[in-house]
Amino acid sequence: MGKGAAAERFFSDKDAFHDIAQVASEFPGATHYVGGNAALIGQKFATNSDLKVLLCGPIGPKLHELLDDNVFVPPESLQEADEFHLILEYQAGEQWGQLKAPHANRFIFSHDLSNGAMNMLEVFVSSLEEFQPDLVVLSGLHMMEGQSKELQRKRLLEVVASMSDIPTGVPVHLELASMTNRELMSSIVHQVFPAVTSLGLNEQELLFLTQSASGPHSSLSSWNGVPDVGMVSDILFWILKEHGKSQSRASDLTRIHFHTLVYHILATVDGHWANQLAAVAAGARVAGTQACATETIDTSRVSLRAPQEFMTSHSEAGSRIIFNPNKPVVEWHREGISFHFTPVLVCKDPIRTVGLGDAISAEGLFYSEVHLHY
Repeated sequence: MGKGAAAERFFSDKDAFHDIAQVASEFPGATHYVGGNAALIGQKFATNSDLKVLLCGPIGPKLHELLDDNVFVPPESLQEADEFHLILEYQAGEQWGQLKAPHANRFIFSHDLSNGAMNMLEVFVSSLEEFQPDLVVLSGLHMMEGQSKELQRKRLLEVVASMSDIPTGVPVHLELASMTNRELMSSIVHQVFPAVTSLGLNEQELLFLTQSASGPHSSLSSWNGVPDVGMVSDILFWILKEHGKSQSRASDLTRIHFHTLVYHILATVDGHWANQLAAVAAGARVAGTQACATETIDTSRVSLRAPQEFMTSHSEAGSRIIFNPNKPVVEWHREGISFHFTPVLVCKDPIRTVGLGDAISAEGLFYSEVHLHY
């Protein structure tokens, strides 16, 4: 909260968690929202009436009732009780003891064992043949932190094995979330990244990723204010160069959508994606409208806080960019990788920050055009 950073943690005491969840749930004025990254991304896609969404995960009666009619849930995914995630949201300037939040954000905690064990992955993969998707979105790997080390290792291998059953040619997007276990993060980088086509992540996840897998700027302990564009771009470049698709490496990863409060960057391996300009702009636009709960951007309620000038890298490949508001998407290239940068019109008084990353990733994917190579 002191840094205004989004975070999510596993709450290990089952009974205490259920007591808290029950009190919160029965509180006058308590609101229940669709939860879980996959469900939120599915809901965002389902708002487009042309899209049909298959959602697999542990889905209780309350969640099922809240889902859009365009979201289809296989019967095996339904369970008798809902899993709750508790969201503590705060506004800019709010205080808790000695801490004062520099900007609005949230802290999430849960005791969610079925998502943590990736219980529904096999059900999901077996449902794909009939459903015939154009895109697969995976999330929830961060929730494995609640499992023992042995179970994490075994389940991660099973996750990768299951993913190999996803029909060839269907792009797979992985949405990352807040984590603290470096060993698990490193395993995800080395084992799961080569099996996915696209990644979505924020500044906390990006820094933790580079620290866990010894990437560039990994000695940085935290971002000092707005994440430096050149540093972010160096880490994205390294992920795609070291763990992405190349002639010498069996990896499918060709796209990363990075989002932070004041700007987004879409990094793609050349020849695999098109329409990046629209995709990154749509992701930035939804961040401003959803946080303010408005249909379109209300200029009186947003502010432009992105850097007016920045370096595209901290290596010899970097160049200085001076931002031109008339061309809000800036593009640069580095060794076969394209970067598209755009500022976000940040909501000054956000109604809700939870699920923003999911909406951003869904919207960016919706506008992205994939070129399949068999």
